[in-house]
Parts: sequence; C-alpha cells; structure tokens
Amino acid sequence: MLINVVAKDPDLRVIQKIIKILNNDGLIVIPTDTIYAFATSIKSKKGLERLAKIKNIKLKKANFSLICQDLKDISKYTKSFDRKTFKTLKNALPGPFTFILNANNNISKIFNSNKKEIGIRIPNHKFIRTLVEELNHPLICSSVNDEDEIVKYTTDPLIIFENHENNVDAVIDYGYGKNVASTVVDCTSNDLVLIRQGAGIL
Repeated sequence: MLINVVAKDPDLRVIQKIIKILNNDGLIVIPTDTIYAFATSIKSKKGLERLAKIKNIKLKKANFSLICQDLKDISKYTKSFDRKTFKTLKNALPGPFTFILNANNNISKIFNSNKKEIGIRIPNHKFIRTLVEELNHPLICSSVNDEDEIVKYTTDPLIIFENHENNVDAVIDYGYGKNVASTVVDCTSNDLVLIRQGAGIL
C-alpha cells in the first residue's frame, strides 16, 4: 500500500489509518528529517521480527533505533545520563541525530536479549512527530538501504514501494527524501564520541 501524505498539513485520518496498521503488527516505511526508514511499533514483537528479517539480521544483534516523542519519552528506555549529555540532547533534538545511550531493562525485554545500548532519534519532522504522539509510544526503525553499491539510500518513495511492496504493509509517500543519514553520537561514556558524521552538526 502506498499512502500519500500532504507535506504541510498531516491529516489525522491518514495518521489513524497508519496507526491501525502499526497496531496490527505492521511494518511500514516512513520519511524522516534525513532518509526513509523501515518502522514498526515498539509494542509489536511480530513487527520487530519482520524488521529484523527484512534487514537480514538476527534480532538479538540488531542495532535498531527508537523514534521517541520527546526527552521525557527517552528516559523510559534508557538509564539516567549526566547533565552534559542531557544538555547535548536538548540542544540537538529534534534534529538529524541518533544518540546511542545506555539502555535500561525495558529495552532488554523488547529485544529479548541483554542489550546494553540503544539508539535514540527525535526527528525534526512534523508528520513523524505527530504520528508518534498519536501512537503514544515510540517506533523502532532502521534505514532503507539501496542495493546499489553507489547509491546508498533510495530517496524516491515510489522506487522504495516498487522494491518492498511485498515485504511491508505500507510506504508513506512524503516526497523525495534526503540521501544523507543522521549523525550518530555515542553517549554511553563520560565523553561524547562521534561515530558517524551525517546531516547533523553538533
């Protein structure tokens, strides 16, 4: 299913349609403030297994990220962090960053493993933030990579739909995405470590 979304004004009826898919163990493709991503509900074990399968990785070894609503939402899934990290997150989010934080037991239960870390995103994207707010819990996501060795990320949602229509329940067409991923920052120790330079600048 291809779902067209008007960029300037997210339609709540469309969002409710997408939420219904997610609440039924759905796997979808969403736009973000960087690249398109596969996404499923954090409450869906089947959706998480489907995500791992489409990424061709064992769930226990998957480095998926959470898309959260706000900083308060983040604290439900991570251990407490120091003032320096909090200030960094507050200044950078919402924005094109993935912050790796120390995970609490909630993450271990979700992934059925002793997962110690989790990537956190709060995209600067009105539609996605509205979707997560209406869903009332985070999404678990992973980037849509292109099989082409030169083009790393597919920016055209129509091509993504053609490539994955048999593997996902819906592709959200929000127009062309970007081809630069988020900046990844490791915040699991006292010093912040840049893992990948992407769209975000600290």
